[in-house]
Amino acid sequence: MIGMAQSITDPIFHDEAKALAHIEASRWAGEPSCPHCGSLNVRKMGGKTQAGMFLCNDCRDKFTVRTGTVMERSHVPLHKWLLATHLMAASKKGMSAKQMERMLGVTYKTAWFLCHRIREAMDGAAPQGPLGGPGEIVEADETYVGGKAKNRAYRAPAPKKPVVALVHHTGNVRSFHVANVTAKNVRPLLVTHVDRASHLITDESPIYTRVGREFVAHSTVNHSTGQYVTGGGLKHTNTVEGFFSIFKRGVIGTYHHMSEAHLGRYCAEFDLRYNTRAMTDGERAALILKGGEGRRLTYRRTDKIAA
Repeated sequence: MIGMAQSITDPIFHDEAKALAHIEASRWAGEPSCPHCGSLNVRKMGGKTQAGMFLCNDCRDKFTVRTGTVMERSHVPLHKWLLATHLMAASKKGMSAKQMERMLGVTYKTAWFLCHRIREAMDGAAPQGPLGGPGEIVEADETYVGGKAKNRAYRAPAPKKPVVALVHHTGNVRSFHVANVTAKNVRPLLVTHVDRASHLITDESPIYTRVGREFVAHSTVNHSTGQYVTGGGLKHTNTVEGFFSIFKRGVIGTYHHMSEAHLGRYCAEFDLRYNTRAMTDGERAALILKGGEGRRLTYRRTDKIAA
């Protein structure tokens, strides 16, 4: 994997030709393949065609490095795509579309859609397989995202939106927006994303009581009585609450409001940064770039969801 530069003064963030070469090297490593049929029998077109245009000699379709990625049919220059990806990878609490608008010199609508497409790539870069395993501890907890009525001068804020997170004690996190925090809604998340040989730790909410029996062990901490750590410091939900603290700092300090229609993508954004916390910003941005391959997000789709 090609690591991205650590400084926004790097030429790939300002020179379109260098940005194109960087993305082609990341995707194909010197051996372009047709995204339509998978053939390696391709040639680069010359003349007055679009820069970076290839022709497949088998299926006769044309393509560029954008084809078959979240960048497909985007008119935003590639160097701005790389810069936006790097900025979102390097910003611990996220970067608003308004800030992206100012830094890239694009319209707000373009910046908003660009950020959502990068979040789609972040989701594509998420680790696969269940969390935990034999002898491993996984914490589960829920929180609510939204404003408080006491902070509004005139009208009440929209209802808070629930988010459930699953965190491996020393590993990755996965967070999900759910319509309602009930045992019926939470169980599918737990049994799908957590290895049942894991030791599950939650608070004393009754939604975890029944599903907890499906795991090799289930421990709880009773926050209402001031209990936060038991089992010699091993049984707690402090890890997942630490993730929620970063997530909420992003809500309060950066985004201010997250639409319920898109909350899942914001979850994917914060998950990715948490799961790659040991990486450099450049390595994280390179991972996001690879995660955008084979994924697509159209404005019509985001607009329809928002409606």
